[in-house]
Amino acid sequence: MKCFLTSSPMLSDTEELNPANGFIDKLKSSLPDRCNALFVSSDPDDYIHMDRFAGSVKAAFETAGFPFSGFTVLDRRNQGSAKNLVDHADFIILAGGHVPTQNKFFAQISLRDLLRSYDKIVMGISAGSMNSADVVYAQPELEGEAIDAGYQRFLAGLDLTKTMILPHYQMIKDNILDGMRIIEDITYPDSQGRKFYALTDGSYLYIDNGQEEICGEAYLIADGKTAQISALGETAAI
Repeated sequence: MKCFLTSSPMLSDTEELNPANGFIDKLKSSLPDRCNALFVSSDPDDYIHMDRFAGSVKAAFETAGFPFSGFTVLDRRNQGSAKNLVDHADFIILAGGHVPTQNKFFAQISLRDLLRSYDKIVMGISAGSMNSADVVYAQPELEGEAIDAGYQRFLAGLDLTKTMILPHYQMIKDNILDGMRIIEDITYPDSQGRKFYALTDGSYLYIDNGQEEICGEAYLIADGKTAQISALGETAAI
């Protein structure tokens, strides 16, 4: 299996694929011609938004020269066919969205088990990348989550990697949530004894048969400290 676990694979201003850090070149050397893609929803009941999201991702890939023989959205409407859809997909895309909502859907369709024998290509987008870990750090995101004693910050994920990813670092690093700084007051305490890898958009974790490297700008957050481990155009082995 090869995995491309991205912060965001698309350019924000044009909604085209971001070629930075060899992303498109690596994909072209990995994906078959006219592949059959499966887009796994992050909110299985929000058909309108998810169909629109899937359509924009599909268009970005086609513009970059990736034709599809099929492109299916997996959500509540067809979750009973999850195993068959996974088995016949050359390329699985894990959508971005709200981490706990997506995590719950992944568990409902037993996606972790379905991917155990999968040997093709997986791409995660934001929350999809976060939920790819064995243990997922569901960094609080929505108002109230940081102060909710019942909010679960660590969840069982897909076990495609042991690496816990934090996407959109350039956007979130100065955010305030529930009156607290998202990094210093929330994430630093959660990082005690743990390692989180914060990626900027355009960066990604690349996994090829168990070998992992971060491509692009990334930061290690561990034991209440942040250190840059790679820059644009660079790689860092995990």
